[in-house]
Amino acid sequence: MKRHLNTLFVTLEGAWLRKDGAAVEVRHEGETKLRVPLHNLDGIACFGWDAGASAALMAACAEAGVTLSFHTPHGKFLAGVNGFTPGNILLRREQYRRADHEPAALPIAANMVAAKLANTRAVLMRAGRDHGEKDAGRASALRQASDFLARRMVLARRCESLDSLRGIEGDAAAVYFAAFPHLMTHEDPELVLKGRSRRPPLDPVNALLSFLYTLLMHDCRSALESCGLDAQCGFLHRDRPGRPSLALDLMEEFRPVLADRMALTLMNRRQIGGGDFERQESGACVLKEAARKTVLTAWQERKQEEIVHPFLDERTTVGLLPHLQARLLARHLRGDLDAYPAYLMK
Repeated sequence: MKRHLNTLFVTLEGAWLRKDGAAVEVRHEGETKLRVPLHNLDGIACFGWDAGASAALMAACAEAGVTLSFHTPHGKFLAGVNGFTPGNILLRREQYRRADHEPAALPIAANMVAAKLANTRAVLMRAGRDHGEKDAGRASALRQASDFLARRMVLARRCESLDSLRGIEGDAAAVYFAAFPHLMTHEDPELVLKGRSRRPPLDPVNALLSFLYTLLMHDCRSALESCGLDAQCGFLHRDRPGRPSLALDLMEEFRPVLADRMALTLMNRRQIGGGDFERQESGACVLKEAARKTVLTAWQERKQEEIVHPFLDERTTVGLLPHLQARLLARHLRGDLDAYPAYLMK
């Protein structure tokens, strides 16, 4: 059980939450594990298939404006409890106002893009340090791409329009994926990236990346919905029917850190090979069932790893990072933070 930003995270499988006076009590196998006053909380997030809560606690949370949400052990949003309180509607109104006003949306989007470029550059630089001594050509290519991203980071923070920001992000992505093959140290001739392809992915590397991006998107969407934000109303990505634009915004910070590094680890350690994919009649390349299980297992193991959050300076698990960032974004929209502190990998 972890508590961050006045939010109580319950990760104990089979936990039962109930109201005890003016507090929430967490019980497990008949024992009280934790008791926290409700007025100290602005959210409760439960992770687990068997976690539950009493009706009295749900009513108390709704009345107090405390968001109560339930997730799978892996972070996928299942359900939430919201009462007739002003918290969520005021937060969403502010979200919609800023999304509709470019000068207000631009600083948030710029911080997200700059963080993505910084994290992407960190991935390239780490690979250059790890493999540079063995391959001078590889080190040179990674260094050139890193320098390009550094310049684009500066431009992202100086952007005067969202269209310009999207152009900078697109240029940086093109350079990054051109350098991506230099991050792969395996010798599998079938795992070759010849360019980014989506909807559908046309080669094994793109198929693996797309699958991991899907997992990441679900986690980000769950995180946003659990703290009362509208996952479909973004600041960087344009609105489209059915598109979770804000979830796509949030996941930009985590693409290189979580998804891309996971893909590289699976390929370079030969946990995933060319034989783990199959071609469909449409030309799409997809993971086989056994390979999907391998990826999902590695994904969940990665999410259980502990790190120190760079802004909060607290220990947390990787799987809770999207939830923490979503709550930081909500705090910024409420006026508690002057700017949105996007996630930067240490």
